[in-house]
Amino acid sequence: MAMAVFRREGRRLLPSIAARPIAATPSPLSSDREEGPLGVRSISTQVVRNRMKSVKNIQKITKAMKMVAASKLRAVQGRAENSRGLWQPFTALLGDNPSIDVKKSVVVTLSSDKGLCGGINSTVVKVSRALYRLNAGPEKDVKFVIVGEKAKAIMFRDSKNDISLTVTELNKNPLNYAQVSVLADDILKNVEFDALRIVYNKFHSVVAFLPTVATVLSPEIIEKESEVGGKLGELDSYEIEGGETKGEILQNLAEFQFSCVMFNAVLENACSEMGARMSAMDSSSRNAGEMLDRLTLTYNRTRQASITTELIEIISGASALEAAK
Repeated sequence: MAMAVFRREGRRLLPSIAARPIAATPSPLSSDREEGPLGVRSISTQVVRNRMKSVKNIQKITKAMKMVAASKLRAVQGRAENSRGLWQPFTALLGDNPSIDVKKSVVVTLSSDKGLCGGINSTVVKVSRALYRLNAGPEKDVKFVIVGEKAKAIMFRDSKNDISLTVTELNKNPLNYAQVSVLADDILKNVEFDALRIVYNKFHSVVAFLPTVATVLSPEIIEKESEVGGKLGELDSYEIEGGETKGEILQNLAEFQFSCVMFNAVLENACSEMGARMSAMDSSSRNAGEMLDRLTLTYNRTRQASITTELIEIISGASALEAAK
């Protein structure tokens, strides 16, 4: 008899309970929440729990990538600092004049093959495009040599016809001078130039890198600038001895200078890439931690609202049963 009264009173009270639901605290995930039918309260907490699991997995990945980048940075940073002594004597001897006006210019853009390293790739692309605009003209020819997959993907969109050579996967193996000298020799054989402008990111610290342009002139332009009193280094203060002519010596010096500058530029760019990736992964890990804190708060609020609703329904049912006696 009592159970029949409880069922009858329960059916009478359910519409009034359903008409006045308990308002839960708004969640940051309200736009992504799945709304279930009346009486299904675990679906929203399950969505938040799955999101928390995904964020935790992403945080583990970003922390691991930061550690890998730090290890690679330590391995290449010392070599990059030591390589600076290779090209500095050439700058003192032949000079470095990025504003020189020539007919044939080649812009060598160094970038990375992988992403997730901040804005180092977009920065060198912007500098390369600016150099193209400065050196282009009616009787001037400007070409690109792209090193790295990321710059290649960006430059192919609007400068495909101006690209003479592309090189990718340079950092697949540990960098050494022999590998870079082969690359420099390929560039010299495939392009005609009066001036080579190498665009790369010079490493300063883990959080700082500077877009840099290094200029290598052809032997003809060096000799011409020397004759007209152009801006060169200390070349004219040396006397040439032996059977080689000045042109042959300048040819050898220009090729060796380009390979040394390329070696330093590749190492500097690799250091900048690893430092930028460390910073990016550290920021991603912190953001994942903050998101996890917000999701945990949302999950607790949603679960508490569900428990409160169930308690109210139990108390209402008990009150209805008590009133029926």
